[in-house]
Amino acid sequence: MLGHVPPGAAFGVRVTALHKRFGGFAALRGVDLAVPWGAIVAVLGPNGAGKSTMLRILGTTVLPDSGQVELGGHDVVADPAAARRSLGLVLGEERSWYWRISGRHNLEFFAALHGLPRRAARARADELLRLVDLEEQADRRFDRYSSGMKARLSLARALLHEPPVLCLDEPTRTLDPVAALSFRELVRAQAASGRAVLFTTHDLHEAAAVASRVVVMVRGRVAAVADESPDAAQLEHLLVSATAAEEELR
Repeated sequence: MLGHVPPGAAFGVRVTALHKRFGGFAALRGVDLAVPWGAIVAVLGPNGAGKSTMLRILGTTVLPDSGQVELGGHDVVADPAAARRSLGLVLGEERSWYWRISGRHNLEFFAALHGLPRRAARARADELLRLVDLEEQADRRFDRYSSGMKARLSLARALLHEPPVLCLDEPTRTLDPVAALSFRELVRAQAASGRAVLFTTHDLHEAAAVASRVVVMVRGRVAAVADESPDAAQLEHLLVSATAAEEELR
């Protein structure tokens, strides 16, 4: 098994009865979900559904009010350092990059933050640049990368420390169709290698194309679940029905 996974961890991601409030706003209301090893689970829902809040709790940057979250068997509250080692996180935010240096040097810098010695950091950066097909653009400045190249470099950065779990927050939202298709193939390959993959999206077709299971979130709750690789039409019906049902409960 990849990375820092304790024996007996049945799921890469396990979320149980997760609650989070910001003042008077309930961002998460009893969320339950699990991502098995080697699987891709998509979380689909409108803005304000709680998708990004959940990922920030997974990334240990936000604490839950109650409930439990485990990454590779590590509790994000009881053992946040081990949970972070188990997680590769892609948030789609470009502010954390160094824009005036190359993609290669960016990866080497972040590899050093993970504790890799200089030679090992260079080797790991080269390996991942090959993986995401950025070898020819490796020495180009980051600010000259296209959106698709930035997305692929973000995936490479998330994999630097060989985490067993990969979480992505709407990773293709700024990509053109060709770049998005290429990125999805990279994500599929990570699940095929044994990683547990969780990603959020607004895109029905993307969820249908990539995920073996789709979780629909509405107003901070899991409103519906679709198994066995549903198609986009099924997901549209499920999302509309779940949203309408939640509105009736308000």
